[in-house]
Amino acid sequence: MVQGNDRRGLVFAGVVAALAAVGIYLSMRPVAGGTPQALPTGRAAAVSPTAAAPPSADPSATPISPGAFDIYKYLPVSKEQVARAADLAQRFAVSYATFRYDEDPASYAERLKGFTTVDFGAMLARDVTTPATVEQNRTDEVVSQGSARLKTIRGIAGGSIVFVVTAVQHITAKSGPQERSADYAVTLTQVGDGWKVFDLQPADAGQDGDSGDGTTQ
Repeated sequence: MVQGNDRRGLVFAGVVAALAAVGIYLSMRPVAGGTPQALPTGRAAAVSPTAAAPPSADPSATPISPGAFDIYKYLPVSKEQVARAADLAQRFAVSYATFRYDEDPASYAERLKGFTTVDFGAMLARDVTTPATVEQNRTDEVVSQGSARLKTIRGIAGGSIVFVVTAVQHITAKSGPQERSADYAVTLTQVGDGWKVFDLQPADAGQDGDSGDGTTQ
């Protein structure tokens, strides 16, 4: 006679055997009419990622062709205005680098004022007519012939452009000939239909269009 505990053990074993049989049946069941496929054992099989479909072209986005791209269309100033400003910045740098010991310092200052705003012209005039500078140039009989070339555009905003200009001084003097070269950040501001020099600073000092304290020769 089977006792209660033994009876429960037999029932449990029967259930386990039945579940095992079901598992074997499912593992051997043909897949879509093919041969029986064994289920993977051990760690779960990796799922192969589905290749993402390429993004469809956005009909609202017009392709931009480098050859047809017009940068001036997106600037606050026209191509002609940029060219006029660049010409003024370069001519100003040439004038700034051109002076001679026997020239009236006031005349030199007035020549520079023709390129500048009123306030900056007055600031430059104070610098170039400093007695110590004037006396030094006269003592050494300094004659400087200037040249300049536009190096780059540092920034463009509405009514303001900052150029970096390389100015060269070809100097003859009692102390001997020299050639001095320096890069300047020249800020121009739009005045009416034209441009005026608003500031001049050494290029490596940086410049964002703010008025500066001027520079000396």
